[in-house]
Amino acid sequence: MKAKYFLSLFLLVFSLYSSAITFDTTIVVGAEQTELYINKLKNKKVAILTNQTGLIKNTSIVDSLVSLKINIVKIFSPEHGFRGYADAGQTISNGKDKKTGIPIISLYGKHKKPTSNDLKGIDIVVYDIQDVGVRFYTYISTLHYMMEACAENNVKLLILDRPNPNGYFVDGPVLKPKFKSFIGMDPVPIVYGMTVGEYAKMLNGEKWLKNGEKCNLEVIKCKNYNHKKFYKLPVKPSPNLPNMTAVLYYPTLGLFEGTVMSVGRGTDAPFQLVGHPKLEDGYIEFTPKSMPGAKHPKFEGVKCKGYDVRDNGIDYIVEKRGIGLPCLIKAYANVIDKTEYFKPSFNLLAGNSELKEQIKFRMHADEIRDTWAADLQKFKLIRKKYLLYKDFE
Repeated sequence: MKAKYFLSLFLLVFSLYSSAITFDTTIVVGAEQTELYINKLKNKKVAILTNQTGLIKNTSIVDSLVSLKINIVKIFSPEHGFRGYADAGQTISNGKDKKTGIPIISLYGKHKKPTSNDLKGIDIVVYDIQDVGVRFYTYISTLHYMMEACAENNVKLLILDRPNPNGYFVDGPVLKPKFKSFIGMDPVPIVYGMTVGEYAKMLNGEKWLKNGEKCNLEVIKCKNYNHKKFYKLPVKPSPNLPNMTAVLYYPTLGLFEGTVMSVGRGTDAPFQLVGHPKLEDGYIEFTPKSMPGAKHPKFEGVKCKGYDVRDNGIDYIVEKRGIGLPCLIKAYANVIDKTEYFKPSFNLLAGNSELKEQIKFRMHADEIRDTWAADLQKFKLIRKKYLLYKDFE
């Protein structure tokens, strides 16, 4: 297959024109509305679950609350750590914040759920992390475990809500219990279209926490947000989602992490490139290298052929309001050696075993999506019950 021919097929998936999306600048996140929650924290022993995305304007929420004389006695950090520098999957040790001296407890690696000892003496936990709205992005798994721990230890959880940049649609297979893992804990589709505040209300309401317990939960809502609006993240949510192109394509390109393909880790465009050394066709070349946030990436030092979604802007993926299945199908079709294309983690990312087989048999994207329809409709009815903001439909 000639490069020009494959490029034309690829452009059926990612249409080529510049972005016309308007990002709403009037949205005020929960953390910035300190007048709504500061009195709830005064004279309390406070723990906070946050990372580099937990900002009040340009200042860490930890630094802001300390300056307001709030007694923060403990910081909990998710994957990538409190300051957000660690690689995906990297084990992070407990320690102390150099600036404030507050102890930091890592909720990643073997210690994903807070223990009773972790929460001993804590009156309230504050959650302030920017999510990207994709099931296999682990911040909502950390939220799930924190809610369970708070419920079991009678500790209140206060969520400072933030917009979901992928909150304008719902798509993908709903997770089946057999494939539950830290990259997918709850029976939701890959893209669930909810803020963390809405998601937490659903975990409580549907009794998805361990033993059906309910967490004492309060959500500080965003101002001027709804699910039709687009929010530009002020800081990258993790080392390999450096911009809005990566964030908006993540629901699609994240699935390639369960294959032999590179998604551009170790380049200046992670989650904006897809490639492989033995791709039959591809109109760009890139060579991954070790760098901060991507130590020893897949195919380090090896030239890959592939595709670059930056060429196509972000309008197509927004207008489609769905996972780019044709891209997944075409990439599989054009890898020369398919024998070990899918890794065991692919089914965990997909939430089922069917999607892998559907791609192998090159089912049409619409046919694949039809197999999700019934479960998606059931989920949408559940989702509607917990929305805090006007929906996109």
